[in-house]
Amino acid sequence: MQIGEGTYLSKIKVTWPHQISIGKNCVVEHSVYFKFDGIWKEGPSIIIEDDVFVGFGCEFNIKKKVVIGKDSLIGSGCKFVDHDHGISLEDLMRNQIGPEAEIVLEENVWLGTNVVVLKGVTIGNGAIIAAGSIVNKSIPPNEIWAGIPAKKIRDRK
Repeated sequence: MQIGEGTYLSKIKVTWPHQISIGKNCVVEHSVYFKFDGIWKEGPSIIIEDDVFVGFGCEFNIKKKVVIGKDSLIGSGCKFVDHDHGISLEDLMRNQIGPEAEIVLEENVWLGTNVVVLKGVTIGNGAIIAAGSIVNKSIPPNEIWAGIPAKKIRDRK
């Protein structure tokens, strides 16, 4: 596990430590779960850049990759899931490999409490996502989104 200088880590859970890279001057509160959901492979696949805050109880459930850009704020209870199960009627869902796509939060992004970010999403620089939202499509820079699924409610000024 790579941890930058000045970073504060509380008690966390990690499945594959080599998959985690946390930059300088970050705060990762307690009960955060870094779950690389797959077999061993080269890492890191969970990348948190410098000066990021991650609130308690967040979950990173990753098969591909998630990148959290510098100066971002991740509220408590947020979840990142970059994969799905298959849905074919020909086999049990638990046995099917579903689609996977990485998640990217650019710089200075703010996620309110309990936001869920799903596979293939990029959230642009300076975007804000309201508490409790589910983000299932990419969001341009400097926009404010809310809801289930999240929709644009206005631009930042």
